Amino acid sequence: MSEAAGRRRGRSGGGGAARRAERSAVRIECAKVIERRIPDVEMLTAEVLGIIEHNAEIVLEEIGVAFVENPGALERWRQAGADVRGERVHIPRGLARQLCATAPGSFIQHARNPERSVEIGGRNLVLAPVYGPPFVRDLSGGRRYATIEDFRNFVKLGHMTKWLHHSGGTVCEPTDVPVNKRHLDMLLAHMTLTDKPFMGSVTEPSRAQDSVDMCDILFGGLDGRTVMTSLVNINSPLTFDATMMGALEVYAAANQACIISPFIVGGAMAPVSVVGTLTQVLAEVLAGVAYSQLIRPGAPVIFGAFVTSIDMNSGAPTFGTPEAAQITYGAGQLARRLGLPYRSAGSFNGSKLPDAQAAYESANSLNAGLMSGVNFMLHACGWLEGGLVASFEKYVMDADQLGVLHKLAAGVSGDEEAQAMDAIREVGPGGHYLGCAHTQRHFKDAFWRSDLLDYKPFETWDEEGARDTATLASARVRRLLEQYQPPEMDAGLREALDAFVARRKEEMPDAFV
Repeated sequence: MSEAAGRRRGRSGGGGAARRAERSAVRIECAKVIERRIPDVEMLTAEVLGIIEHNAEIVLEEIGVAFVENPGALERWRQAGADVRGERVHIPRGLARQLCATAPGSFIQHARNPERSVEIGGRNLVLAPVYGPPFVRDLSGGRRYATIEDFRNFVKLGHMTKWLHHSGGTVCEPTDVPVNKRHLDMLLAHMTLTDKPFMGSVTEPSRAQDSVDMCDILFGGLDGRTVMTSLVNINSPLTFDATMMGALEVYAAANQACIISPFIVGGAMAPVSVVGTLTQVLAEVLAGVAYSQLIRPGAPVIFGAFVTSIDMNSGAPTFGTPEAAQITYGAGQLARRLGLPYRSAGSFNGSKLPDAQAAYESANSLNAGLMSGVNFMLHACGWLEGGLVASFEKYVMDADQLGVLHKLAAGVSGDEEAQAMDAIREVGPGGHYLGCAHTQRHFKDAFWRSDLLDYKPFETWDEEGARDTATLASARVRRLLEQYQPPEMDAGLREALDAFVARRKEEMPDAFV
């Protein structure tokens, strides 16, 4: 049979079945990194920004920053020209900024699937999921300690989620695996269950080295390529502990990216004022980025700002507040003036459930992140209970709303097609646009549409069980996990990764602290 005859037969005999099969086939889509075509919000005046930068230099020179239990770091600073007194480093005015000048303004994080590689910096926004919760929650099991199976399921969801560009890192903390070995299982999950980029371990320098070594296997040699972006938190106020700095030293030496991120709870770890907090944030970031460049000039880094405030009655952290938004906007301006990629915002909320409070607070934080110029948004989906809980339902609820950020960031076109003058002429007074040619050309892509929320009439919604959003999200989680298909991986490569993990686990006894 000829190819032409085969095509004719397919159209006449199996076309309908083929189209139905195509509609029911599982498509694993990944949207391109968001490229902002809208302006950033400039919350602070040039005068206020100058004051913050001036005061940050005073903090570095007169107050100093502590590099604790790290003699090597103290010696590096001493050699660079800092005044080291005990474990406190006093950095002369301008020195930190001078060192920061070698850090790149943007960089590529390579994924094992080149189509999933991301550029972090410039006008781009890369979205990554929640990071670090020891607990998980879903409708069927409630709130419970996270397991490695939960972790793997979150990685699978991330792989199936169109709007997420990044698999993240410790999406939840698998408490059923020894502390000193769980990083190996988490990395293996990111490397095998998805082909999106991911983060490395920072909980101990040797675990950072394991991350580098496993990536060396996965990528067949790093050759200077950046394949991980890892979170290095500063122990605010003004303290750089040996654990996080040890991880930074490993990653910077290997040219792997680090997010230098103060951990700010306003009123507890920083002043209650916006300008005071931003002064401390900038001083801490300057010192951290400068130190990374002492390790390796040109090592990629991200200006981080994890910011929340505190409830002065209960002492609990609060999220989605106007003050946090002001700090997020201001830190974005400072990052751009420093010429560094910027990390902040996420689906932050303090709610115990994926309810209205969670939605309001998350929306406030997500929109502030978009408008403030964030380049890497960790915690973009799944965050609940102040970061203590990774929620399966919240994960898909947030992931659905990330599509809104993509749509908003695209801006509004004013080209001839967008002007729609042909449609206005065609319809004229008293008509409707449903059948006009312009609508027919664009009805599939004119409006963003949720894959989760319910837009049905009341009667249909009621007949289907009057399901709320959390119930719809639970069904979507089940459906995505049932449809999950792992990306292809060379069998020899998988064996090499499994062998590395097995060997490293055999080399050390289990430890749960």
